[in-house]
Amino acid sequence: MRDKLYRFALRMMSANSDAEDVVQEVLLKLWQQGEQLLQIQNLEAWSMRLTKNQCIDKLRARNHATKEWKEGYDLTDQAPLPDRKIESKDTMSYLRGCMESLPQQLKLALQLRDIEGLSYQEIAEVLEVSLPQVKINIFRARQQMRELVLKNQTLNY
Repeated sequence: MRDKLYRFALRMMSANSDAEDVVQEVLLKLWQQGEQLLQIQNLEAWSMRLTKNQCIDKLRARNHATKEWKEGYDLTDQAPLPDRKIESKDTMSYLRGCMESLPQQLKLALQLRDIEGLSYQEIAEVLEVSLPQVKINIFRARQQMRELVLKNQTLNY
């Protein structure tokens, strides 16, 4: 679960060291909870919400906004040819830029659903929004990403 928390914190914090600090603080809080953790029905969703809140607190303290998506995902290729690697990096870089241009709520919903694989209900719990709002946010995020990709394809031809 640490890797998921890290990727989520990285999405909000945009700096590796800040994301690592947040995850460390979250894991410390989980450790201090001890046996109280047994009462939590969905520990993963609760941990993600705790991570989100910790990131918000840290951002407010620094008056810092998310601006850059740092490396957090490795795209492995079966045929590690140099041209394939460059093409994959370019594609991932472009998709990161597209995702970064989304509003924060859409970006976080898309991250949690399509990258972290959380259910809609878990996302609602993490982001503290209603289930219909999660569905709307994911739909809008995917729609905006699709439009950006299609726009880029037509510009290249």
